[in-house]
Amino acid sequence: MKKNNRILVLVLILIASSFTLCDDIQINDDVVEQSDTSSDESGDDTASASETEEADEVSEAEEEIENEAVEEAAEAAGQDTQTVKVAFIGDQGLSDNAISVLTLINDEGADFVLHQGDFDYKDDPDAWDDMINDNLGESYPYFASIGNHDKDKWDDYQDKLEARLAKIDGAVCEGDLGVNSHCTYKGIFFILSGVGTQGSDHEEYIQEQLDADNSIWRVCTWHKNQRLMQAGSKPDEVGWEAYENCRRGGAIIATGHEHMYNRSHLMSDIETQVVSSTSNTLTIDEGETFVFVSAIAGKSIRSQDDDLAANDWWASIYTSDQNANHGALFCTFNDTAARKASCYFKNIDGDTVDEFSLVSAVNQ
Repeated sequence: MKKNNRILVLVLILIASSFTLCDDIQINDDVVEQSDTSSDESGDDTASASETEEADEVSEAEEEIENEAVEEAAEAAGQDTQTVKVAFIGDQGLSDNAISVLTLINDEGADFVLHQGDFDYKDDPDAWDDMINDNLGESYPYFASIGNHDKDKWDDYQDKLEARLAKIDGAVCEGDLGVNSHCTYKGIFFILSGVGTQGSDHEEYIQEQLDADNSIWRVCTWHKNQRLMQAGSKPDEVGWEAYENCRRGGAIIATGHEHMYNRSHLMSDIETQVVSSTSNTLTIDEGETFVFVSAIAGKSIRSQDDDLAANDWWASIYTSDQNANHGALFCTFNDTAARKASCYFKNIDGDTVDEFSLVSAVNQ
């Protein structure tokens, strides 16, 4: 009832602003007719400023009405629209740089981490878990998918992740955690996949879980890449079906493996690299999404393949060729309103090297 009243008030403001705008225009026309040339110029400036201000007020009122309607529709559909900030990282290690990235995550106020594989590179689950505990806390929400450098001790890493999961209030995960699993936390639905690294039937699993989900924001996360979906030296190791299933399901695709940061434009076909928009506001929908590699969380930073980096589907490339430093991609979902998000990649020097916005049209 309160929201309905709020919308009614905004409509009345919008109507009143429209009448005021018309009155101002008429008044300013009268002034123009009665003034000399210098007065005309002054009157025109005043009228222009007044009209611009009124138009801005009308636009803001319209946007607020729209946001209220989107919020109500999401609540009616049982969709969680709380504001939540996620840090996306991969390829970490146990170095000072890795600790600096965790410190950055804490300083930026991330609500949880999605780690796209390759943990400490030393097959030492205890040391890796201790590093996270020391810098983020023993119950900090930290989710991860398996990387190729985690395979030998995967059972032990998985035990650490399951123990942490048990301490995260409100997190629900099902399946083989980090290999063929799906989770919901703070309204974000994400699939932790081992596609290309470990396990089987990943593509079918991804499709089934996305088909069954009703969330506004969805993320597919895994470690490895297809060659054209990174700008370094990695070969085809995943296959296109996993990418395409996520695209068809309106899920953001988060990967690691190649030690750099790359982000694509909005794409309507990933296998054939069809760009549907080069806008820095990406509208995610069933059939349209983007891919990123965020894999400079502490281990090393590699150079780009110039030919791959020059492909027109890339919106941002950040490698040793750009003197990159370690960092993380941060996305705040439902930030200014439901179904809107803002994202940025920040390095441990405090430099923001990529910024973009998202709108979700998924499950609308």
